[in-house]
Amino acid sequence: MARKSHLLTLILLGFSTLALLVQTSNAAGGIAVYWGQGSNEGTLLETCNSGRYKYVILAFLNEFGEGRTPVLNLAGHCNPVGGGCKVASQGIRACQKRGIKVLLSIGGGIGKYSLASKADAEKVANYLWNSFLGGKKGSRPLGDAILDGIDFDIELGSPKHYDDLARALKAHSTKANPVLLSAAPQCPFPDRFVGEALNEVPFDFVWVQFYNNAPCQYNANTKSVTRLLNSWELWNKKLTKAKKIFLGLPAAEKAAGSGYIPPKVLKEKVLPVIRNTKKYPKYGGVMLWNKFWDVQNKYSNQILGSV
Repeated sequence: MARKSHLLTLILLGFSTLALLVQTSNAAGGIAVYWGQGSNEGTLLETCNSGRYKYVILAFLNEFGEGRTPVLNLAGHCNPVGGGCKVASQGIRACQKRGIKVLLSIGGGIGKYSLASKADAEKVANYLWNSFLGGKKGSRPLGDAILDGIDFDIELGSPKHYDDLARALKAHSTKANPVLLSAAPQCPFPDRFVGEALNEVPFDFVWVQFYNNAPCQYNANTKSVTRLLNSWELWNKKLTKAKKIFLGLPAAEKAAGSGYIPPKVLKEKVLPVIRNTKKYPKYGGVMLWNKFWDVQNKYSNQILGSV
């Protein structure tokens, strides 16, 4: 009887350990990467087949609003004029079959975009729905594959009406074709461009840019992570509507003007803190700018097991 009890205890301990491992696995974050702004960054299919990324953001639709004809710019990959980017559908579907979410980023640091009114925001939302999401009336610049959502990387122009755009996009969401929303605010809180939208609308993913912003990024001179961690704390405390929050980083020193964190420092001083899901239940992982620089520096390879 004692031997059976001992065996039962071991079995129960085994199940407990397995359950703990499952919980730990489920708690682990993923890596998001921006793709589309470098001809030497590999194809979309290669990006997703690498097994390193959980989210791929296509960058950028960098002209829209106020009566502008929307313009898709995927740098050296393809020319959307004449349907040259419709071949992307194959890669998009392949990514999605691997469970990878593929989103289209609107905005960026170079372009012409702004929203004149709520009606203008709704018009842009309809265009995005029909051209890239589950709608049927658009020209489908990326072919007939249905993207998972829209990313707001708003860095220019007026901050007005992006909350209206977010609400209008979510209004298109259906059970068959849900519309995911993500945003890439700068780390000073609140972000001047999408702060109101993030405060008003539940975004699925928020990859905060902890770079090019000295007051809230890693200090390369002092090797201090204090400002970054204080900012992370603030974002997690204040951003009540967001479902998941990510640490946005440059994938190489040359990828940004400042804020690069060596992988060893990230793994030893930052990730062990922010991955504490009891304290930060919204932790989603790490966002990298961008795929081209990640290829050069192999950053995701070095941090994948720690995210």
